[in-house]
Amino acid sequence: MALPQQGKRPYTYGDYLTWPDDQRWEIIEGVPYDMTPAPAPRHQELLGELHLQIGPQLKGKLCRVYLAPFDVRLPDGEQDEALDQTVVQPDLTVFCDRSKLDRRGLRGAPDFVVEIISPSSVSHDQIRKAALYQKHGVKEYWVLHPADRLLYVRILGDDGRYELAVHEGKGKLEVTAVPDLSVDLDEVFAED
Repeated sequence: MALPQQGKRPYTYGDYLTWPDDQRWEIIEGVPYDMTPAPAPRHQELLGELHLQIGPQLKGKLCRVYLAPFDVRLPDGEQDEALDQTVVQPDLTVFCDRSKLDRRGLRGAPDFVVEIISPSSVSHDQIRKAALYQKHGVKEYWVLHPADRLLYVRILGDDGRYELAVHEGKGKLEVTAVPDLSVDLDEVFAED
């Protein structure tokens, strides 16, 4: 099991599958990013609340929700999956096309993705991943900013580009990419 080495590029999903399971990695366009250490407790509280709200709303529907670690491979074309140069682990992934699901995760763009930022992941989530998800056609991308109680919502327009809206962490918000799905932000951002 070889870890990524400095200077080797591009890395592929085939390389990724040889790396140790006790470390979390993402590969974006052939470049590996170390996602360890594990998320902070506040991050997990927010993610847990999102899952508690979204899961029941999808019951009996085609759509599914998964939490990280869950591999989402975003291929550039029809090549063998081992040659894919992008594999990410969004905090929360919702998809409605079950043909994209296989024994290793999802191969293809999800409908809705949520990332919860920490101080070390701000540029990764707000810049790198936003560009990546836009390129691959993720319909809706939310970034939660726990410290400022803000939600950055990107919705894919007809022109293939994200439109950005910033919301305070209050009230109920509809997920436009998934019918009949909404999130109560008061509950998500609530602190004991």
